[in-house]
Amino acid sequence: MWELRSASFWRAIFAEFFATLFYVFFGLGASLRWAPGPLHVLQVALAFGLALATLVQAVGHISGAHVNPAVTFAFLVGSQMSLLRAICYMVAQLLGAVAGAAVLYSVTPLAVRGNLALNTLHPGVSVGQATIVEIFLTLQFVLCIFATYDERRNGRLGSVALAVGFSLTLGHLFGMYYTGAGMNPARSFAPAILTRNFTNHWVYWVGPVIGAGLGSLLYDFLLFPRLKSVSERLSILKGARPSESNGQPEVTGEPVELKTQAL
Repeated sequence: MWELRSASFWRAIFAEFFATLFYVFFGLGASLRWAPGPLHVLQVALAFGLALATLVQAVGHISGAHVNPAVTFAFLVGSQMSLLRAICYMVAQLLGAVAGAAVLYSVTPLAVRGNLALNTLHPGVSVGQATIVEIFLTLQFVLCIFATYDERRNGRLGSVALAVGFSLTLGHLFGMYYTGAGMNPARSFAPAILTRNFTNHWVYWVGPVIGAGLGSLLYDFLLFPRLKSVSERLSILKGARPSESNGQPEVTGEPVELKTQAL
């Protein structure tokens, strides 16, 4: 429980709240229909992708800029953060998402609000198909995050923030036609709770969580295994101090280069 007495821990929690608030505010705001006609998928995809890229740049060195309970779950599965930190991150993300959606709701004209960009299944897409789509969308997203955040890589090319943002944009360009591209339980939860519409809402939790977990296992145990013993992994999950975990540094799912240089 030493983390609870750490100022950096609470700064990271606030960063996740703050970042998710802004992510939902700008992402959902760009998804509202201000004029008749079809919604421009490219506009929405770029809005979510650019919002996340901006937030990775802004708070990545503070909390890792997960901004997504599924991403936090992936880092937990990979034993890259403590259980306590993961739970606090998820709570902060959900509260931040609801706060962001509430602010958007309050500043948007009634005629434009609609369902506040609530994720819904496309007609003809079954819940099973939707769940599989969400699994694949989140799987590729988490793989990109793990690969770009990985401190073991030598000679990184390009920007972490843009790589993660483009991966999210890719998911939206495909997924919006099927499920509205959830990929983030907090993003899906916020409009659902404000509009009190939870139809098929479980899809937007089960799919991303499974996809994130598979992405973590695939990267950390198969593609680029982390050579940690079971005792080291348990030590990290328990939140042991770095000195108590065989000298291993505290891991938060934070891209290392963000600590020392701008992207």
